[in-house]
Formats: sequence, C-alpha cells, structure tokens
Amino acid sequence: MSAVDDLTDAQFHRYARHLILDEIGEAGQALLLASRVLVIGAGGLGAPLLLYLAAAGVGTLGIVDDDTVELSNLQRQIIHATARLGRPKVESAGAAIRALDPAIALELHPERLDARNVDRLVAAYDLIADGSDNFATRYLVNDACVRAARPFVSGALLRFEGQLSTFKPHAGPAHPCYRCLFPEAPPAGTTPRCEEAGILGAVAGVIGTLQATEVVKELLGLGTSLSGSLLIYDALDTRFYRVRVARDPHCPGCGHA
Repeated sequence: MSAVDDLTDAQFHRYARHLILDEIGEAGQALLLASRVLVIGAGGLGAPLLLYLAAAGVGTLGIVDDDTVELSNLQRQIIHATARLGRPKVESAGAAIRALDPAIALELHPERLDARNVDRLVAAYDLIADGSDNFATRYLVNDACVRAARPFVSGALLRFEGQLSTFKPHAGPAHPCYRCLFPEAPPAGTTPRCEEAGILGAVAGVIGTLQATEVVKELLGLGTSLSGSLLIYDALDTRFYRVRVARDPHCPGCGHA
C-alpha cells in the first residue's frame, strides 16, 4: 500500500463516521484509501461486498467477472439494476460504484479467472476477496494467494446458509489456507450450485457485508481475524457457528509455506 496525502475536506465529510472511531481515525482512513482490493465475482456476494468496500473508501477496487447481468440475478445481486440487463457485470458494478463515489479507482477485468491470469491479478492487489460460486475458482485463488503471500477472504452461499473465513498462511503456522479446510473438492454432483438449489437473497447480503467487514479489519489490522476459524450462518435458526480450523502441515497448498 502506498501513502496518500492528507484527507480533503470532502473526504473528511464523507468518512466522518469512520474518523471518530479511535480504531480507524484519519490514519486508518488514509490507509483504506491507499489500499487495493481484488474482488472475484460481481454476483450475490460481490454485490454487497463491492458496495460496502467502496463506501468505506477502499481506494482501488479490482473486479473480475466474465458474466452479464440477467433478470434472475437481481433478486440478490443488488449492485446491478434492471436498466443494465445484458451488460457485463463488471461494467454494471462499476456504474453503481461510480454513482456512489466517483473518486474510487476501478480496475475492471471482464474475463474468467484461470491459471493463465490468476497470478498476475492476485499479485497486483493487497488483498483478495472471493465471491465465486465454485470450488475450482476457490482453489485457484487460494493457491495464487499462497504463492503471492496475499490474504484471502472467502465467502460461500447455499439456500439459507452462508460460510465465511480468512486465509493467510504466510502469517505463520497458526494460519491455515483454504486447502487445509477443504483438501479436495466434493465429488461432482454432491454440492449443488445456487441456480440448482436456490438462495434466499438476503443471505447473500449478510455474508457479503460480513466479508466487507473482514476485509476492512485485515487492511487495518483491527480486532480478531477470522483466520483459523470458519464462520457459519444459519438463517432459518438465526444462528452463527464458529468452527476452529487448524493448519495442516502436510497441506498440498501451504505445507511448504
């Protein structure tokens, strides 16, 4: 993260509720403005995540998504709008962020994340937030973050439940990676995707805003990190569960880290 100049008068007004927090203040807000965060996916999780990161003043947001906006997305992907149906999701998300704060620097990547581009994209940012909906992408992001020593905040959704954790094995032996938790993907067909099983739209908002909170905490070094824990949200019972996750010394992803 690079240094930024003193906050402008407009920034003092915009971020006033941050500045009066002793844990953030002017120095913390300046750090957020200097931060670069890459968000994988502008869908159910990426939508609230991007809006809250932009509102928080994260200075540069990268968005990776190769999809276009469809009518069925609007039940939960609140960054998009009916008027932008058919447009690339990165462009639609960018339009919403510019309407919220035109000073946020946007780096739009209308492409599918794959082995050819993942290392280049991950290395260009301070922190990666994953809102993808498949195991293959999560493993791809995890492994690139291990190689680049970047923290990785991951969320997942299905029906009335959500999961959230932070992975940063470069921080030491107490910190696992995604493969420590899920060494390999479940057999094909055993874990349905949202379009097959459904999702309560507001659950995406719960997990996406929690992701944004964890991203800000990691950028500023605030509070207790979710690294080493998996947070599970059950909307039907209105319960949160926190499960400890240990580092696997033989993990194929971070065992060498």
